[in-house]
Formats: sequence, structure tokens, C-alpha cells
Amino acid sequence: MTPFARAVASVAVGASLVLAFPPYDLWFVAILVPAALALLVRGRSVRRSAVLALLAGLGFFVPFLPWIGEEVGPVPWLLLAVVQALFFVPLGIGLMLVQRLPGWPVWTAALWVTEEALRGRFPYGGFTWGKLAFAQVDGPMLGLVALGGSPFVSFAVALAGGLLAWAALRRPLWARLAAVASATGVAVAGLAVPTHAPDGPTVTVAVVQGNVPQLGLDFNAERRVITANNAEVTMGLADAVAAGEAKQPDLVVWPENSVDINPYADAQTRAKVSEAVDAIGASTLIGALVPTSDEKNVENTSIVWEPGVGAGATYVKRHPMPFGEYIPFRDIARRITPAVDRQPRDFVAGQEIGVLSVGPAEVGSVICFEVAFDNLVRDAVRAGGDLLAVQTNNATFGLTPMTEQQLAMSRIRAVEHGRTVLVSALAGVSAIIGPDGDVVSRAELYTQDVLVGDIQLSDRRTPATWIGEWPELVLIIAGLGSVALALFRSRRRTVDATTPAAPDSVTVDAQRGSGP
Repeated sequence: MTPFARAVASVAVGASLVLAFPPYDLWFVAILVPAALALLVRGRSVRRSAVLALLAGLGFFVPFLPWIGEEVGPVPWLLLAVVQALFFVPLGIGLMLVQRLPGWPVWTAALWVTEEALRGRFPYGGFTWGKLAFAQVDGPMLGLVALGGSPFVSFAVALAGGLLAWAALRRPLWARLAAVASATGVAVAGLAVPTHAPDGPTVTVAVVQGNVPQLGLDFNAERRVITANNAEVTMGLADAVAAGEAKQPDLVVWPENSVDINPYADAQTRAKVSEAVDAIGASTLIGALVPTSDEKNVENTSIVWEPGVGAGATYVKRHPMPFGEYIPFRDIARRITPAVDRQPRDFVAGQEIGVLSVGPAEVGSVICFEVAFDNLVRDAVRAGGDLLAVQTNNATFGLTPMTEQQLAMSRIRAVEHGRTVLVSALAGVSAIIGPDGDVVSRAELYTQDVLVGDIQLSDRRTPATWIGEWPELVLIIAGLGSVALALFRSRRRTVDATTPAAPDSVTVDAQRGSGP
């Protein structure tokens, strides 16, 4: 294969990974991509491996993340795509190096986990979109997430790919068949993991989707409309309960930003929320932006609103998204795009884990993009959450695949921790997700709706909840250690090849000479 053909193939391999994620959901493509990338960099130099991997990264992230620029133009989208693609550079070099070691499919898989771990932490707290695990929600490896979390699933996906790559090389037929059989076994291993059924009492929940007056960043331009929409849906449910057409919920969940004016400061907003909550007669988790004490910034806040009482306990989003909810280096960013001024105040991160008593449940509260971060969701379950509530907005992303991709993450979290997950989205897609990851009911995009269902609480912990981040740490050490070993062995071979051989005794005698 010529260098140009190899470069084109790298872009194509990266682009094909998009097909593994919603809305396409071709989960098996996520196995083929690590296999193909390993073969593309095999035997290449460090520089060529880096270039090929970068091209694959760009081929993936550029078409995968256009929803980032839905309302703010292409500059933020392309910058984020480039930053994410740069993480593929050390991955590609590592994939090339570790193929010099025995058992290299294992080490290539560990390197994929390492790349995802670094990308999910740096810079500014990281960005996890595009993890191999997040493409497996409808695949046979999903069950593995309950054993070791999303890093373990990513490892299994990449391991299956590495085994296929190994089989594609010149091997005896029996070895190829054994490698393919092993890859198949890894790919279906999740089917053997039993679902962690909940063990707690059954409660009735209601998930409200109030909708927005318009799409885009200005979804809340019409003051009080969003609050009124969510109140209207809730009071409609109250009427249906009174008429015997719906069950009385034990708790209600409104979306992120469901209250569009600070309810602590605005009496009219506070009265509208109280009217709706009093009508339904159930503890309700609402979402609002609450200014900080100096009024300079805001906190993305979940608030428990009690009937007849009003505002109670709160959770403040712990991981605001950079450039979306706060602007690092604002003055510099403004020179790149004036869109930063559409976010005039920064969101301030909360410090407390999100577990709130809402009616009879201890709700693990997760706001929007937080569902993509392993530790934030795990913290909420470990701290006592017997169900998970994902309050999200998504109105700013229009009809892009972002919403379905985020919903897939919520489904993975349900299986990972054996919890029912309630997704309340301002404009959709809202859903009730069972502990097995199945969507029990859902509301479609840009509609008003309310989902009512009976769900079972649980205080059981899956192995993934117990073990936490240890599988990821072990795999990172394995990945980095394999690269270090490959470099050491390569250097040692180089030294051995350049060191002159010691002369034997005959040569020594000849050099010394022998007299008659």
C-alpha cells in the first residue's frame, strides 16, 4: 500500500467509527476500527504512525461532533475535533510499538483505554464523547459494563479488534481460527453477565418534558414560557390523576433549565412552580440557573420542591462544560469567535455529590453532560442513590444525533449500576430506562409530554460500582508499561546490533602473531 493510499485509508477508518454510534448503531464497527488502525500503523516509523493516527482521529471527530457548532458556527466544532484527534497521535505510536511484543492484542486494547482516560480528563476536565464503550448499548458486550465500568467495555471492544488484526496477518490456519474464535468470545461475553435486578420498593414516577418555544441558544428568550410549559404539563397530569386516568406519582422530575427565571428571587416564578407542585402533590425535582451571591456567575442547580413547602435541598452541577457553560480565557476566545458573548456569565462548579431525597427515593442527580463521566455517576450511586435522574436541556442542539448519543450513555449507566434511570429533557428525548438498559418509555423531540411508570428502587451495588476506577487504572498501567517495554527492547536490540562482536581466541592469536 502506497503512503497516500494508507493515509486515505486512515481517514476512512476513522470516519467509519461514526457508524458505531447513534443514530446508526452499528456496534460491530467499533471492533473493526481498532483492528484496522493497528494494521495501518504496523511496521511504520514513529512519524508515520503519528500522522496516520492523527488522520484517523480527524476522520472520526470532524463528522462526529458537528452538533457542537449547531448554533455557534464551525470554529468551536473544528477546534474541539482537532484537540480530540490529537489524542490519537500517542495512541497510534503506541499501537505501532507494542506490536513488537508477544500478546500484543492485549496491549493495544489497554492503549485504547489509556487514550480514552486521558481524553476524558484533559484539558479542562476532559471530553468523553466517542468512547468505544458508548457504542455498545445495543451490542452483546453491554453486560460487561456491570463488571468493570465503561473502561472495561472499551478494553473488550479493542481486544476483539486486536485479535482480528492478529488473525489477519500471515499465520497458520489453526492460529487464525483460534484468534477469530477468541475475538468472537470476547464480543459476546457480555451476554453471560446477569442483569443486576433491583431489590427495593416500587414507586410511581413522572418524567416531565415541557418543551421550548424555539430551537437553538435562544430557547429561553421568551421569559416565563418554559416554566409555564413544565407547570402546564404537571398540572395536566394532576387533572388526569384526579379523573382516574393516571396513577398518582410519588415523585416528579422536571428537566434541566425547566425554570427559566431564578425562583428564589422572582415571586411570580416561585408561585407558578408551587402551583404545579401543589397540584400534583408530589416532591418534584426541578432545574434552574441560580446566580451566585455576587451576581456575576450562575450555578446550574437541581432543586427539590416540596408541595406546600417550596424549595428544599439542592445539587449544583459539579462539572460545567468548558466553552459551553464557562469560557476559559474569555478575552482570547472572543477573538476567535464572538459567540462566546452569548454565554455572558460562567457556570460555577458545585462541590457536593448529587444525592437528593425526593419523596420516597434517594435520587442520584446527574445534570446533562455529567452522565458521560464515570466518576460523577458512580459517586451518586455510592453516596446512596437508589435511582438516577438525568436532567438535561439539549434544546440548543436541534435535531442532531447528540440527543440519542446522550440517551445511549444513560442506558449504559443503568446497566453499569443496576439502577433505573429517569431522563428528563427540556425538549426531548425524555425516557424511563430500566436497570437492564431497555427504554421502558420515551417522549420524542420537541413535544410536550409526561411519562408515568412504576419503577423499583435499589440499594444493591454491581461489581463496577464496588470496584470503581481500579480496572481503568490497571489497564492504563498495562498500556503505558507495554510501551515502555517495547521501547526498552527496541533500544536494546539497537545497542546489540551496533556493538562489535568480541574476537575469538584464534583471531587474537593471529593478531598477536606466533614466532618460529
